[in-house]
Amino acid sequence: MKIITTFAFVALAVSFAASTYADTFGSGLNTFAIDFVTIGNPGNADDTTGDPNPAGSVANTYRIGQFEISEDMIDKANAQSSLSITHLNRGANKPVTSISWFEAAQFVNWLNIDGGSTPAYKFNGNIFELWTPGDAGYNPNNLYRNSNAKYFLPSADEWYKAAYYDPIADVYYDYPTGSDTPPTAVASGTAAGTAVVSQPFFADPADITQAGGLSPYGTMGQGGNVWEWEETDFDLVNDSSSFARDVRGGVWKLNSGVLLSLVRLNLNPTVAGDNIGFRVASIPEPSTLLLGALVTVGLLMRRRRN
Repeated sequence: MKIITTFAFVALAVSFAASTYADTFGSGLNTFAIDFVTIGNPGNADDTTGDPNPAGSVANTYRIGQFEISEDMIDKANAQSSLSITHLNRGANKPVTSISWFEAAQFVNWLNIDGGSTPAYKFNGNIFELWTPGDAGYNPNNLYRNSNAKYFLPSADEWYKAAYYDPIADVYYDYPTGSDTPPTAVASGTAAGTAVVSQPFFADPADITQAGGLSPYGTMGQGGNVWEWEETDFDLVNDSSSFARDVRGGVWKLNSGVLLSLVRLNLNPTVAGDNIGFRVASIPEPSTLLLGALVTVGLLMRRRRN
């Protein structure tokens, strides 16, 4: 038993240390990578203290972008496609903003097409539509997302879990920096327990890799920097092509109160505000599924030993 327990602890440490993977898109000078963090512990319990209530339970292992999508990623996708997504220009490594939910969804579709997968979202030209029973990949529980897609916008539960859930302590925190205490406000940086909030209105958000301390899973900027679109509509049903969508995570212009798990806003999906961006989620690769299993084994063995 001691040998098994020791192995489990080693597996747990290795899995958390190696749970970030980069997927590459585009070609030539327009190649770019998105770093993904594996969100394991499938079937975790919901949180009943935030908004929505309940929130955060996800039945499957998935991945979510460690960072927000940058302007450079959008520009390189534009250069290789007919997307023509416009955005505010602050710098290549700044989070992309002034982008609507529909534009974010079209970028995600391009990621799928570039990777040889099925588009996540159904568009007729630039008109967003719901998937129907006759469509391959139709999921009656989510009329927005095609079940055969590899990349997609994170749902309300997927975003919430990655931000607030601690898989080791098996608790949800109030803030997406692994704490119930408000993070320290910074203009940029990566120190633990910090977030890019309470900055002057005329200032810019931080670069996506300098957007504050990490969540327990290792994501950056889910607290502060820019608001982020979620896939889910505000009533959580996903049955209307035009209904308001969730935005979460706060913004550099406001204080840390907007980072709380209780704060969930909604906007018309056509809105393209100068403080709204997004990140991408994905189904896991086989290697990350294995790591997720090792994490689960490690946690179970630790609890059995205790």
